[in-house]
Amino acid sequence: MRQKTAFIPTLRTVAEAEMLSHQLLLRAGYIRQLAAGVYNFLPLGQRVLQKVTEIVREEMNRIGAQELLLPALNPAELWQETGRFENYGPELVKLQDRHGRDFILGPTHEETITDLVRGEINTYKKLPLTLYQIQTKFRDERRPRSGLLRGREFLMKDSYSFHADRESLDQTYEDHYQAYVRIFTRLGLNFRAVEADAGAIGGKGTHEFMALADSGEDTIAICEACDYAANIEMAEVVAEVTEKQEDVPKFEKVPTPGHGTIEEVSTFLSLPKEQFIKNLLFEIDGEPVLVLVRGDHEVNEVKVKNLFEADRCELASEETVRRVSGAPAGFVGPVGLQQKVKIIADFAVQGMNDTVVGANEVDAHLLHVQPGRDFEVDQYADIRLIQEGDVCPRCGGVIRFERGIEVGHVFKLGTRYSQAMKAHFLDAQGKEQPFVMGCYGIGVSRLVAAIAEQHSDESGLIWPSQVAPFAVHLIAVNMKNNDQARVAEELYEKLRHEGIEVLFDDRLERAGVKFKDADLIGIPVRIIVGSKAKEGTVEIKLRRTGESSQIPAEDVLKELPSWLAKADR
Repeated sequence: MRQKTAFIPTLRTVAEAEMLSHQLLLRAGYIRQLAAGVYNFLPLGQRVLQKVTEIVREEMNRIGAQELLLPALNPAELWQETGRFENYGPELVKLQDRHGRDFILGPTHEETITDLVRGEINTYKKLPLTLYQIQTKFRDERRPRSGLLRGREFLMKDSYSFHADRESLDQTYEDHYQAYVRIFTRLGLNFRAVEADAGAIGGKGTHEFMALADSGEDTIAICEACDYAANIEMAEVVAEVTEKQEDVPKFEKVPTPGHGTIEEVSTFLSLPKEQFIKNLLFEIDGEPVLVLVRGDHEVNEVKVKNLFEADRCELASEETVRRVSGAPAGFVGPVGLQQKVKIIADFAVQGMNDTVVGANEVDAHLLHVQPGRDFEVDQYADIRLIQEGDVCPRCGGVIRFERGIEVGHVFKLGTRYSQAMKAHFLDAQGKEQPFVMGCYGIGVSRLVAAIAEQHSDESGLIWPSQVAPFAVHLIAVNMKNNDQARVAEELYEKLRHEGIEVLFDDRLERAGVKFKDADLIGIPVRIIVGSKAKEGTVEIKLRRTGESSQIPAEDVLKELPSWLAKADR
């Protein structure tokens, strides 16, 4: 492609972009924003997107998945069958047609694929079955300000598997897991597979694939001694064992005027936060539940929700807090509640002694409260967020945190959707059974941004060769110079004849502009036709390392394969 006529509108600065990938993709002319979270892919961006898509497609085909295409516009009644039309949340884009019928723009397609398969497959003899698509999705994100990393319209690969039993699901899950490892390795990503929460998709048994990046939205708990890794929401916490004291004095009430937070009361009473019990009232599927953790710990709402297998889990309203406790938030405690509610506590609370809790009275707390003596807990469980320095639940090593960008997710759905939608087949005994299902997603357009986050420097992008828009950037330093123009034109034709993807900068621009744009665009190998063209010599240079060499123009085709091979090293 000739750069003189190519649509590559580069920019020197952008004001509206927060993420590095967003800035670089805008500046290098890969994307342009149409609306918040909605982007045009320009020719360079489309070339990268197509290459990422093809790698994903190759690996999905390799495990026997069959590609199809489902509608983006879905009738609401399918989502009403599973309850997700009401429960998915405000990210679900809802609309009506001219006849007043409800539709959604699909953020994911579990309902649609289940509806298709329940109408076509009725026997175990046609199982297992894995279908996938690469298609545009829609989610009305609250804060779509991270470029392609959090868009309201985005390209996604989603696959769905249908099985007669769990053993078959386990095998397909492993097939997808290994396919994802190959995909992200081929894309040149530094990534980790981590244990994760299924979220709005549902199901049990799930892994997220995280591209490691300081700019990532997700926190990953990683063991320094073994391969354990988990999203912070799902990371297991090893229970602490402490002996109970028998000589704790009777609890007493003390005034704490104007001090409601653990930090404030700890300072006011000159007591460590570890001696406090943090009490938070939640509404779980509409029922109030008091949740207790140690004062220096944080409640993990995902673990609480999963403990109850709930659809909704949120902090109680101020009105509910006052009704249950008689006091505002900050002064709630498990002793003397006005309304009996279920109390659950983290394992760390079980071993606490001589604690401080809210007195269920404004500006007051209780000292010397002993769990098991002064109040009863209905259930102890792992319900807190893991912290750096905690013990690894697998090997006893030390946990540290890293940031990551979610680029893929694999789920074992089980029968959640097939039971809700009455999607059944006949087993070998002729008995009707619900399909056992799995689903597996990859954010294809998000991958473009994740690669850009990891593969760039202060000058611009540095694409891995597998996804670069072109393999070679041919730059004629001065097209007004006859020797340079002649040598560059000859090389351009030779490269094209050999099937090598080449971007030819034949613009009548200053050399500085050309080199800045080349750095910004980030093509792996650069061939520079400059002042030595008259002698038949050109420069070949790697974008990643800056390594370069002067070679005869006639040797370019012979030398190029070795330079392309080492472009990613």
